[in-house]
Amino acid sequence: MTDGIATTDQLAPASDARYSPIDTPASKASSATADLAAEVVIEPKSGWIAVDFRELWNFHELLWFLVWRDVKVRYKQTVLGVAWAVLVPVLSVTIFTVIFGNFAGLKETLPPQLVASYPVYVYAGLLPWLFFSNAISLGGQSLVNQRQLLTKIYFPRLFVPTATVTGGLVDMALSFGVFLVLMAIYGVRPAPMISLLPLLVVLAWAASLGIAYTLSALTVTYRDFRFVIPFMVQAWQFLSPVVYPTNIVPERYQYLYALNPLVGIIEGFRCAIFGMPMPWGLIGVSALSTAALFVYGLFYFRKTERRFADIA
Repeated sequence: MTDGIATTDQLAPASDARYSPIDTPASKASSATADLAAEVVIEPKSGWIAVDFRELWNFHELLWFLVWRDVKVRYKQTVLGVAWAVLVPVLSVTIFTVIFGNFAGLKETLPPQLVASYPVYVYAGLLPWLFFSNAISLGGQSLVNQRQLLTKIYFPRLFVPTATVTGGLVDMALSFGVFLVLMAIYGVRPAPMISLLPLLVVLAWAASLGIAYTLSALTVTYRDFRFVIPFMVQAWQFLSPVVYPTNIVPERYQYLYALNPLVGIIEGFRCAIFGMPMPWGLIGVSALSTAALFVYGLFYFRKTERRFADIA
């Protein structure tokens, strides 16, 4: 002690302990305010966006609801209702048989055992074709036709074209029932390979989805694609073996021709029904083409999806 005043060393504890600041409610509030004041920037992802399959599964019940709604709306306030799913293929078979089979003589290009059952041959090609053409026509414009849904609530946008395309399977099932009656009329017995038809239906469904994803995304962005789709469907019909066999195409071009996914699918349908050797080479090329179209359409749709609500 010096002159009665204690020095700092004398007041310090003998252990020379270090004191930390005490956390008070005021200090905690100040720290939280500082954290909230930090700037947070939210930016959209650029480039290709991965598909969130977990989210799709979480909303899978909504998909079935949209499919059922699409089936009901399709035939609502119509005179014939679901009978259109029967009349369209029947009338198409009649026209194709008369024009292409008789007048153009295309049925003479078939094997002799199939000439008498040319209507069944044509119907076997129309089953996947009508499903495919309706799927890309309706699915390609599904986002534009339901744009009010895109701007009001969030859900996986992939479900809109998926529901439209999947709903077409109901029409295909009804048409197949008529096809069985036609087979009975012409005395065509189903071959054991008809059990492969579900696999070919899955291929047709995947090809339709891939193209519908691409066209629906393009139609939202560029509205004039609505006028391109009908012309594309019409041209695609003549580029597919709906009314003619693939053997009229030179053999050296057939695998190139099979890049059209409908080539392998339609030929597979006919061979499975009539018991002819399956063209596995053509089916394989068409399956690869289908996979490429599906993957591209899926990721292109996801890439452009973030703009749908703004431009729909």
